[in-house]
This record gives sequence, C-alpha cells and structure tokens, in this order.
Amino acid sequence: MRSLAMLKPVKSILYSVALLLLGNGLLNTLLTLRGTEEGFSSAVLGMIMSGYFIGFIGGTWVSGRLIRRMGHIRTFGFCASVCASVALLHLVFINPWVWLPLRMVYGLSFITLITVIESWLNSQAASHERGRIFAVYMVVNLGALATAQQLLRLSSPQGFLLFVIIAILISWALLPITLTRRVQPKMSERPKSSLRALLGFAPLAVASAALSGLAMGAFWSMTPVYAAQLGFDIAGVGLVMSVAIIGGALLQIPIGRFSDKHDRPRVMTWVVLLAALIAACMPFAPTHEALLGLYFLWGGLAFSLYPLAVAQLIDQLHPDEIVAGSADMLVMHGAGCAVAPIAAGSLMTAVGSQGLPVYIACVFALLGMYAIYRRRRVTALVTHTAHFEPMVQSSAKVLELIFDDTQGDLFNDPSFYEEHERERLKSILTSSKG
Repeated sequence: MRSLAMLKPVKSILYSVALLLLGNGLLNTLLTLRGTEEGFSSAVLGMIMSGYFIGFIGGTWVSGRLIRRMGHIRTFGFCASVCASVALLHLVFINPWVWLPLRMVYGLSFITLITVIESWLNSQAASHERGRIFAVYMVVNLGALATAQQLLRLSSPQGFLLFVIIAILISWALLPITLTRRVQPKMSERPKSSLRALLGFAPLAVASAALSGLAMGAFWSMTPVYAAQLGFDIAGVGLVMSVAIIGGALLQIPIGRFSDKHDRPRVMTWVVLLAALIAACMPFAPTHEALLGLYFLWGGLAFSLYPLAVAQLIDQLHPDEIVAGSADMLVMHGAGCAVAPIAAGSLMTAVGSQGLPVYIACVFALLGMYAIYRRRRVTALVTHTAHFEPMVQSSAKVLELIFDDTQGDLFNDPSFYEEHERERLKSILTSSKG
C-alpha cells in the first residue's frame, strides 16, 4: 500500500512514458527491417539510424529552451504530434534521403518528450522516495523497450499496420499527462559543461561513456539487420532484441552492486573484456538458440557499462559537479551512438552480417586495453564511493532525480570538501608523472 501511495503523484507520468517507449522501441527496430526489405544497404541504414542520435544530441540543448518557452504540457503535445506524424511519414516517402532528416527531427522531438517526463517526475518525487521512484521508472523503461519488440509479431514490416500502431501509441501517451491536475514544474537551466575538466581527471569514465555509445548505438540500430540476415524471422528478430534488453535489466543490478563493494575500474575492465569476448564468439554460435544465450549475457554486460562509467565519474567528483558532469557523460555517450550506426553499417556492407559483432568486439576490446593502461599507469582518484544506479541513455533531467538524493550525509561534512581537493591535486600530480 505504501508503494502504491508513493507512485500516486507520478502514475500518469509512468503511463505516458510506457506508451512512448512502446512506440519508440517498435519504430527503431521496424525501420531497420523495412529498410532492409526495401533494398537499403547496411551502410545506408546505418547512416539513417545515426540521424536519430544526431537529433538526440541536438535536443539536449534545445529541449530546455522549448519547455521554458511553451510549458511542459504544450511542449509535450507539440513534440508528441511531431513524433507521431514523422512515424507515418516514413510510409509516405520510402527514400533513404528523406528518412535521414525524418530521423533527426524525430530524435530531437523524442528527447524533448523524455526531458518533459523526467523533469516532471523529478519535481513530483519526494526526496526520501527518489531512489524507489527511479527504480520503478527504470523497470517501466526497460520493460516497455523489451515488450515493444514483441509487437513486431502483429504484422509484416512491409505493411502499414505497425506504423499506425506506433503513431497511436505515441498519440495515446498524450492522454495521461494532459489529463493530470498536477502543477507543472519549473524548468531549471542546463548544467554548464565541464567536459574539458572531466577529460583531465576522469578520462577512463569519459572514454567508457563514448565507447559504450559506439557499441550500444550499433546494437540498437543494426542488430535487427544482423538477425534478419542470419535467417531469423520477424518474431525472431524481436526476440533477439528483447533477450538482450532483458539481460541488461536483470544483470545491471548485481554487476553494479558488486562494483560498489570492489575496485570499480577493475570491475569495469572485466565487464568490457567479457563483453568483447562474447561478441567475438557470436559469429561462431552453432544455433540460433546459442546466439540468443550469448545476447542475453552480452546485454547484461553491455548495458551495465554506461552506468558503471557514470558511477566511476561520481567517485571522483565534487558533489556540486555531479549533475553537470553526468550530463556531459550523456552527451559523450550520445555522440558515440551517433557515429556507431555509420561505422557498423559500413563494415557490414564491406564484410557481411558478421561485421556487426566483430565491430562491437573491437570497440570493447579497445576500451578494455585502455582501461588496463589507465589502471597500471595512473592512480585513480576516489574521494568517496558512489552507489551504482542502473540507467539507459536518457535526458539530463533524470540525473537530478538519481543524484539529488543518493549522496547521503557524507557531503554535509565541510571537511569532505577540503579532503576532496587535496586528493584531486594528488591525482593530477600522479597522472602527470604517469
């Protein structure tokens, strides 16, 4: 009963995000399958799918200004209408050079929708309930993405029904949030960038965010093409995607909690190397069932990497820097996601479908080698131990929901700040010697 009472102020927001992510998760997979059947090459599909992430990055700067100008509900209605109409326009203009700008517009509008939802969620969550509400939000998020893949069973990608379902789901997302009688929150300014400083004292965390984007962007964009080329039917393609997402949902927490109690850079190194090894084994999977098992394990490891990188960054940040630094990590992850479909798609065009797992294995192996180098040559700065929080690529507003209430009383001690600066200076000196 207490949990239900806790969710009462945010239930309309959760309903809206579930409907949004059902539509978005289905559209991302559907477009790659439809493009494949229309004869688009893997390289062209990669370019098209990168448009979403380019729009996503642009939206991280535009969304706040739009919300402050129009208000949360009007912005949500405006962007939901754009997303629903753009989904249908993919049917009207079946042309890669039209799909590319459509994906950019969709990505910018979708991140604005998520920013509205997460800023509203942040304002409605009581400080002592933020952690539990964030956990429910993540369950809804990953659950909707996994369920969306199973909607592919309803019709063929060559038809129009799935596109109509996507438009309906996104339009229905308007209903719960526009019917609410809750007061709209005020939109805070976007945190000032601190990327240059982060690169100076937390390069492993920044590299992990960018390279995990290079891998995960390829997964979201090109895995449907990869599975289809291996002989999976439409339902099978959805199953491959769902299995990886479920693996990420189930294994993030134990991996993250293990990293809280042990040396986090060491845990990150093992996670990324194991993910590289599993990806390298995918071309040799003897059956489809074996490949599904590999995707489950890979999803658990790969989905954990970005939140591990954020936790590693927070281990090294002053409390006042956490939200700004984490927002920069999100941008780096998004930049990697934007490049990934083009790189992976071009490799698949050149060497065949197995170019995708080879590409992912190489990206993770590169990150693993860099992590080993950093651990051997440079002493990491750890001012305190942050708590791991499972997450996926989202807006910067959700970072306030996570980190406003996860730091505890540690940061109320004035001596902590003095010690933090002393330790940071030691780290910089150690890094320069290394």
